[in-house]
Amino acid sequence: MKMEICLFILLLSCLLLLTTANSDVRLVGGDGPCAGRVEVLHQGQWGTVCGFDWDMKDAAVVCKQMFCGDAVAAPQYGYFGAGTGSIWMAVVSCGGSESTLKDCGQNERILQQCRHEYDAGVVCSGNFEMQLTGGPHLCSGRLEFPLGDSGYTVCDPDFDLQDAKVVCRQLGCGIPMEEPRGAAFGKGGGQVWSKKINCKGDEPDFGQCLRSSTEEQNCNHETDVGLKCFWYTDSRLVGGPDSCSGRVELQYLSEWGTVCDASWDMRPASVLCQQLQCGSAVAVPGQAWFGEGRGRIWADVFECQGNETHLSQCAVSSWSRAACSHGRDAGLICEGSKSLSALNGTVRLAGESGCEGQVEVYYQLTWSRVLMDSWSFRETSVVCRQLGCGSAVRLYSSSQSGTGDSDVCLTGYQCSGSESHLVNCSDPQRLNCSSSPQVSIECSKHRSIRLVGDAGGCAGRLEVLHQGSWGTVCGDSWDPKDAQVVCRQLQCGTALRDPVPTFFGPGTGPIWLDEVDCEGNETSLWDCPSASRGQNDCVHKEDVGVVCSDFKEIRLAEGCSGQLEVFYNGTWGNVCFNQMDTNTASLICQHLNCGDSRSIFSAKSRLKGALNWLDYLKCRPHDSTLWQCPSSNWGDNKCDEGEVAQITCEGCSAAAKDRPCSRHPPMRLRGGSSECSGRVELWHNGSWGTVCDDSWDLRDAQVVCRQLGCGTALEAHGNSAFERGNGNIWLNEMNCRGDELHLWDCPHSLQEQSSCSHKEDAGVTCAEFSSTSTTTKKVPPPVVPLSIPFVVFLVLGALLFLLLVITAVQLYQNRVLKRALYQEGLTPLHEAIYEEIEYNLTRGETYRAPRKGSVLSEELPSGYEDVEDSEGDLLSEKSEREVKDGDDDAVITEKIADNLSGDLVIKDTPADYDDAGTVGQDSGHFFGSGLMVTGDTSEDYDDVEGIEQSPHVLPGNSLFIHI
Repeated sequence: MKMEICLFILLLSCLLLLTTANSDVRLVGGDGPCAGRVEVLHQGQWGTVCGFDWDMKDAAVVCKQMFCGDAVAAPQYGYFGAGTGSIWMAVVSCGGSESTLKDCGQNERILQQCRHEYDAGVVCSGNFEMQLTGGPHLCSGRLEFPLGDSGYTVCDPDFDLQDAKVVCRQLGCGIPMEEPRGAAFGKGGGQVWSKKINCKGDEPDFGQCLRSSTEEQNCNHETDVGLKCFWYTDSRLVGGPDSCSGRVELQYLSEWGTVCDASWDMRPASVLCQQLQCGSAVAVPGQAWFGEGRGRIWADVFECQGNETHLSQCAVSSWSRAACSHGRDAGLICEGSKSLSALNGTVRLAGESGCEGQVEVYYQLTWSRVLMDSWSFRETSVVCRQLGCGSAVRLYSSSQSGTGDSDVCLTGYQCSGSESHLVNCSDPQRLNCSSSPQVSIECSKHRSIRLVGDAGGCAGRLEVLHQGSWGTVCGDSWDPKDAQVVCRQLQCGTALRDPVPTFFGPGTGPIWLDEVDCEGNETSLWDCPSASRGQNDCVHKEDVGVVCSDFKEIRLAEGCSGQLEVFYNGTWGNVCFNQMDTNTASLICQHLNCGDSRSIFSAKSRLKGALNWLDYLKCRPHDSTLWQCPSSNWGDNKCDEGEVAQITCEGCSAAAKDRPCSRHPPMRLRGGSSECSGRVELWHNGSWGTVCDDSWDLRDAQVVCRQLGCGTALEAHGNSAFERGNGNIWLNEMNCRGDELHLWDCPHSLQEQSSCSHKEDAGVTCAEFSSTSTTTKKVPPPVVPLSIPFVVFLVLGALLFLLLVITAVQLYQNRVLKRALYQEGLTPLHEAIYEEIEYNLTRGETYRAPRKGSVLSEELPSGYEDVEDSEGDLLSEKSEREVKDGDDDAVITEKIADNLSGDLVIKDTPADYDDAGTVGQDSGHFFGSGLMVTGDTSEDYDDVEGIEQSPHVLPGNSLFIHI
């Protein structure tokens, strides 16, 4: 007996030595284990440390040894009160990298001069740093913590639930759900913490567990500890008749909240019923069926398969930013509900999925089938809506094959089609089923559709599920109305633009749909007419792509640094700085493949008029993508243009624009007066390059301006309008539609240097300019190339101008000549003729028209004897001529002469003036073939054929007769 007692005491002593071997320092007199007077264990006794020359480097070693984070303060002289016993260390001299305080140097000769009133103290941050890595988010992964300059993993042989509780609680990840063994999240690097960890489960931080580590274990990275935590720590059903039916409420860490019915369906409902030990789910009534809750509304979307036993085993998808009130609180009725009267009016479908099959209604404590005789598409729509299965697709009859409890069927339901629940329709009657056809329906969620190519599911290549396999949709006859139906069915808002067949690349497998012809108001793509399933002559390069307004994307303005911007509803906008922390910034950097975050601060918006899309964006430890992080609703913010988030990620150099590493190749404008004007440059294959201006037009410029968040394109420049670039020319022959999101999405040619030079560098000018530009570089005016039509226009214009000048000169010369003739006393030709007429009038002679065969003669006036005709003969020798038969002019002149009142002069136009043309016609004369008549004409001969009344009045009332 004494021997056993001795062995027990010996064993206890050894255990005590092992326990204290790693705990030879402690902090006493503070508010917790990470602040107080420094005491060290030496020779089995605790003693203090003298505060002479005590500094932050010494304190840092103590905090590290205590697993208490960083040193905050190093009070020297009895700040935490005077100790007792020995003073073991004095004038401690640590470098800061030592593992324990005893590894630091000291001056023992000073010990005799030190008193307890000089005892040193330490204040640590108390935040023992650890993390879970290698998992989908910060609440799942391999357990690691830093110590000194090394990183440590934890050995798993004895790591248990109590240890896991402390880790999950400290990380803000809720409760532990699973402890996967055997380096389930991969092997770590660095060292392995091989001492056994003994947590009780209620420690405030994991550092306390490490401080109590005891004996060594044989560990390596093959046994690295992994852990899965779940942030929803509890769940319950409230407002129902018992614990198996009611309003769904989940506890996030310590806060209870309800679930939005838009994020809840039968699959997670079945998992929750099993989790609550209530059997399977019977119904998921929405619209606050069990009354409105209070507090927070959780909008996490649980993507369960239905065979999980706990919600923590389900994937969690995007955090919804749609407004959801307590009027849409989700409810749940499980089979284990004791008061089954609450189930009246609930519906289930007996089929392979929860959205297709024979209709069964729980009515008067019995599951009953429904007869076809009074059922219509309106009732089908209500059932699909009640089940959260989308819209009604098909109504068909079936034989008795359901799982109803009896041979009693229901009939007589009358709905308007807008009800949210079948119980809101008219009450049914109960009949014997006999052999009557019974109702089976199919809802749109059974025939699934999806958009492939974007993680958010609201943009991509359209694929539909048919006959158990996914296939694509051909672009023949596809238009915005068809895209609108797709976005509505996927609850992704509205269609932003026309489809781009090659935007998300060609698909594989069958092409199920072709010639789709939606009206635009359908609730499901399956409601639209189309060609027979699988019957088409399409190829995959014609596959349809759709972009909806809820499609979202983030970027940093300079690739991996700069202002944080988000694309939503077709527009780039800002993300506000309010409440954003380093965890959120790190997740953003990781999302962009830019490593971890380096800094985050607020800045003034770089673009005028940009929308502030998001505010109060703060990610939780378990959020694996930015879209799961809680934030304000879209466009709801309390920040101005000076509170835009700006982030620098460590994945790039200090000048991120020189070495960007974003998953989307960055683009920039250079040589302009702002960020929205200049030469287009792209990052590709590790360097910046330009774009050739071949085929460059305003549609290409529109894509550039949209991608840069610079509004609409004003002009597409060519011929290196913004100076020549250097380096590679990455793109050529751009052929954008104008509605693409990135320039790389447009059809293009990857350019080689041989066919394009930098004198052809493309540029753009966008409508919105930077409001924060600090430079005022002058932009050279764009060089406009002269086209061939433009040159021809210039030449013709010059010739026309020359002709006008020549004409003006000639007119001027004629005017000068006329004045010269008057000055010399010479009579112009037309004046001479006037003189002859005047002479004959003054003589008062009347000339009668000769008869046939007679001779018409006249003496020439004095002074005209020497006038010659055009042949050089004297007119005096030709004063007579014979009037021959058929001379019309003689007849005409005779007739005129007989009917004229007053004097008449009829003169045959001299032959010498036959070639005078119309010279002088503007003065009222006529020369050539014809007669000139002077005198008063009778009104009776106004219409004589061949006679024209002169528009000019000559002296004596002249009349011209043209023969």
